[in-house]
Amino acid sequence: MLALRQVHFGYTRPVVTDVSLTVKGGEIVALLGPNGAGKSTLLGLAYGALSPHRGEVLFDGQPLARFARRELARRIALVAPAGDVRFPLSGLEYVLTGRFAHTSALGFDAPQDIEIASQALRDTDAAEFADRRFNELSSGERQRVVLARALAQQPRLLLLDEPTANADVAHQVSLLSLVRNLTHERGLGALVVTHEINLAAEFADRVALLKQGRLLACGAPPDVMTPAALSDLFETPLLVDEHPHSGKPRVSFVFPR
Repeated sequence: MLALRQVHFGYTRPVVTDVSLTVKGGEIVALLGPNGAGKSTLLGLAYGALSPHRGEVLFDGQPLARFARRELARRIALVAPAGDVRFPLSGLEYVLTGRFAHTSALGFDAPQDIEIASQALRDTDAAEFADRRFNELSSGERQRVVLARALAQQPRLLLLDEPTANADVAHQVSLLSLVRNLTHERGLGALVVTHEINLAAEFADRVALLKQGRLLACGAPPDVMTPAALSDLFETPLLVDEHPHSGKPRVSFVFPR
């Protein structure tokens, strides 16, 4: 579905160097790395906000540059950290803005659009925020509404930049469970940037390790999330054992005595 092939990008210095990465329909790929590794830049390249200096980014085998913005918005949805909005929108009105790529010049408040937006709020456990002002929600509540807006786009690919930031543990699990169900049951692809290492191990089908703009490894969590690889990635000693319930890698910090 999504393919980055030997992608290079930088400003005054290289930010992403020779990265090749794919996301298939029906899978979640988690992107792990320290701050400044180039993860958000890679998302910008993946949805066409940035153009690679070298290499190419493809969707369904076609370069992103060949798609009009509305065409891309029907295929790819970005979930970024939520901030204030300039206009006093309710939660439902905010989610309805995700319908812009599917509507005519007459607007996006047709009954079908309202039902799709309302269902997206229900799917993200955010229906109670439909009539509340978006700017009055907490940061965790906003994040659930932002994800609902992305679902209202009815995309085939989700790009998620720290989707569980500021959410409590219960909503972290419920949001990522929803993303997993969307990928596995509906065939969506998902590329997820996260600092939640153990959540990535539980929910991702593959994990990609990015350091200083270079892709160190990409594969199934047990193959990639080794003590040596993660300790090198984050430049701090880490222990990895097996989660007693799921059998997935479980990462622990080593605190100096």
